[in-house]
Amino acid sequence: MRSQFAADIVVAIHFAYVAVVVLGFVAILIGGAAHWRWVRSPYFRLTHLAMILLVCLEAALGVACPLTTLESRLRLDAGATAYSRDFIAYWLDRLLFYDAAPWVFTVLYFAFGTLVILTFWLIPIRFRHSD
Repeated sequence: MRSQFAADIVVAIHFAYVAVVVLGFVAILIGGAAHWRWVRSPYFRLTHLAMILLVCLEAALGVACPLTTLESRLRLDAGATAYSRDFIAYWLDRLLFYDAAPWVFTVLYFAFGTLVILTFWLIPIRFRHSD
């Protein structure tokens, strides 16, 4: 039971990671147009870029996401052969995992990564200058 709960926590962390990458991109676009200063923060932008580049690197190397691997191991430890059927974990899994060829995901990750890189040109980061 403990492993099952831990697997559900890993799914939630995985979902949060994906949400930060996707919603962070949306926030950059909206914030650039709305002149929100925080979306030009080098800390936010470089962290956001690193997050998507990590996903691209995993895809390019053909490495499974460590969160997916950990979740699967925890579910197997709990005696499950598939994802749990409790409500939250079920829907988080449904939102995160799709059945497609690996190359499709690699193309999507790199396309999204390219869009994130383009935001550095369209909405450049700003470093604070001491006056």
